[in-house]
Amino acid sequence: MSTAPRTALITGASRGLGRALARGLARDGWTLVVDARDADALRAAFEDGGAGPGDRVTAVPGDVTDPGHRADLARAVRGGLDLLVNNAGTLGTAPLPRLADQPVADLAETYAVNVLAPLALTQAVLPALRKRGGAILNITSDAAVENYPTWGGYGSSKAALEQLSNVLAAEEPGLAVWWADPGEMRTDMLRAAGEDADAAPPPEEAAAALRRLVDGRPPSGRYRAADLRPDAAAGA
Repeated sequence: MSTAPRTALITGASRGLGRALARGLARDGWTLVVDARDADALRAAFEDGGAGPGDRVTAVPGDVTDPGHRADLARAVRGGLDLLVNNAGTLGTAPLPRLADQPVADLAETYAVNVLAPLALTQAVLPALRKRGGAILNITSDAAVENYPTWGGYGSSKAALEQLSNVLAAEEPGLAVWWADPGEMRTDMLRAAGEDADAAPPPEEAAAALRRLVDGRPPSGRYRAADLRPDAAAGA
């Protein structure tokens, strides 16, 4: 990446993994552009962390499925972009249904958020990424590759995102393209899925692993946060 001050665009940054990753990168000296649908929650996510809007973080609230909002994000980074993190996502139908009962209209909305919006935003900021030889980090899930009952709708959307990432990596050899599984995290999304979110680790652990991925800039490919921990190489 460029040796100039680094800039990252992170979607879904008002809570969970997006907030943890953004706050960590801000502490590392990155300049950030962040988005989320709830403007108040987005501002509050950084005001108590010493890196609020007007400092290193520019908040651009909006919905990533909205073309106008994506255009605003692209304008915010047109000077150059080192990292795009497509983190915003939706669980879809909740409680999670079996595929026999999956409302197709709900699934279309899930794909709009989890697949089409990341692709459209990537298209919008590719010129800024190419200018810096930047990187794209698409947040995926183990549900993209495992056959968990009731996770078919969400999992299939993440599987589609993974294949888009795989092809994009081949088409954009000047960029690093990573699709990363953060593992279970203590988030509202996991709780909404009916899982024991309180037993899961906080998203800050996965965020720290993804920061190591970004700093190390390995080849394009699929990564798991569990394999990026400092103790992973020692077989812990």
